[in-house]
Amino acid sequence: MPVTLSSPDDMLPNAPYHHVAVATGTRQVHVAGQVAHMPDGASIPADLAGQVSQALRNVARGLAGADASFRDVVRMTVYVTDWHPEKIEAFMAGVHAVAQEIGLPSPMPPASLIGVEMLYEPGVLVEIEATAVLD
Repeated sequence: MPVTLSSPDDMLPNAPYHHVAVATGTRQVHVAGQVAHMPDGASIPADLAGQVSQALRNVARGLAGADASFRDVVRMTVYVTDWHPEKIEAFMAGVHAVAQEIGLPSPMPPASLIGVEMLYEPGVLVEIEATAVLD
């Protein structure tokens, strides 16, 4: 397996993600920021948890299109509008609701959550990018 995830001692304990990814593969997959657009064109969920779940599903589709999965991911970047620490429960509810369905490991690959004022489209609350490394 080209990706090894770890969390060295003395780094933030009990984080929902690993702190370090070591990749030995040569083929990189970069999934552009995905939002909660629905494959059938239906309206995106209005709540943060629903948007997190759908954005992660869309990232999984992008990875699968390159014959990759979340097991190959070395880095995720998450942008959330109007971020406040009390939103972490809704955010993590969205992660947990879809994790098994999309094969998202727990803890997740290394990730950054960045609060932003707004994203490119009204009503979009979250955008998720991923980088994977394959053989």
